[in-house]
Amino acid sequence: MHNHFMARAIALSIENVRSGRGGPFAALIVEDGKVVAEAVNCVTASNDPTAHAEVTAIRAACGAAGKFDLAGSVMYASCEPCPMCLGAIYWARLDRVYFANTAADAANAGFDDALIYRELARPFADRKIPLIPLMRDEALEAFRAWEAQRDKIGY
Repeated sequence: MHNHFMARAIALSIENVRSGRGGPFAALIVEDGKVVAEAVNCVTASNDPTAHAEVTAIRAACGAAGKFDLAGSVMYASCEPCPMCLGAIYWARLDRVYFANTAADAANAGFDDALIYRELARPFADRKIPLIPLMRDEALEAFRAWEAQRDKIGY
């Protein structure tokens, strides 16, 4: 079954390029042997830099299921997930991810995430886009409110 789902992701990624709607990326989310969501990269079509196939598939699967936790599901991605997508995969609690193309393959095609990985290892102030701490003491009130909230939905 794995090859069947991956073949679908690959076909969607090729179709997305040929249609002119977006980049060469697609993802499916499968639960209990059934596709619950499939998506393609639609960054340029939607003018949304977060509209990667993996993130869009997670959004669709969560919306369809009415939950934010996709434990018990797996993803088939046409390419190794970028750092943003990998973060979303962990937050969604997917059981595993199968991927076809590698990050190196993507870099060779012009989709290089190496800068992001390097930037994460650098101090905030030394990054290409500096991260500057501001008003932390005041902002900690939000976490105190969260900790005190009795009827919160944890995630």
